Amino acid sequence: MNPVALITGGSRGIGRGIALELAKIGYDLVINYASNEAAAQETAQQCLKSAGTPVWVEIFPADISKTADRANLVDFCRKRFGQLDLLVNNAGVAPNVRADILEASEESFDRLININVKGPYFLTQLVAKWMIEQRAGKIVTISSVSAYTASTNRGDYCIAKAALSMITPLYAARLAEYGIRVYEIRPGIIETDMTAVVKSKYDKLIGEGLTPIRRWGTPADVAKAVTAIAQDLLPFSTGEVINVDGGFHIRTL
Repeated sequence: MNPVALITGGSRGIGRGIALELAKIGYDLVINYASNEAAAQETAQQCLKSAGTPVWVEIFPADISKTADRANLVDFCRKRFGQLDLLVNNAGVAPNVRADILEASEESFDRLININVKGPYFLTQLVAKWMIEQRAGKIVTISSVSAYTASTNRGDYCIAKAALSMITPLYAARLAEYGIRVYEIRPGIIETDMTAVVKSKYDKLIGEGLTPIRRWGTPADVAKAVTAIAQDLLPFSTGEVINVDGGFHIRTL
């Protein structure tokens, strides 16, 4: 039987890239999406085409900020596959409006905390209990360099990503005794539809040396880090942060 992965926010962007790479290494997949069913179906079809061996790919709608939706998502995985080997907490949103922190709204703050923090925190709780039953599993959370980089026109996003980063050490410490390992992957500037609105800005900054590796990252770059974990290539690591950012995190003089 193939190993099974659940990817939240798997219909496009980084989530789609992760799904494609996991299909290539023989994972059965549950691709979660919030509303764009057509994009999720497209991801599923691409996964089936890219898989080197036969795999099953299911799509399932759920708003991970909602308690009932999280429960339904995990219940679907359990009933459909009977096991879960890898959870990828990828779903997340950016602010609808980039607003200066002196003007930003509570509504936007609440939205980002609910989806980007509360959702993965409590989804991980549900999955962790299942993985404890199995005495096996891996959990990966996709965060962002915004966890430690101040952007004053999207403070709610930065705060949400900083909070999201704490999920990994918390669950890594709690679950190690059960053989469950937990990781954070911290992407930098990745070329997706979410970053398309700032493409010209970052083209210029990258060209000027913002990142030592002078190119945009791709969803496949992030996905390759996930597949390394999925293939058990980091067996003596847990609670680890893996930077996929072109070296942005390096401080130089």
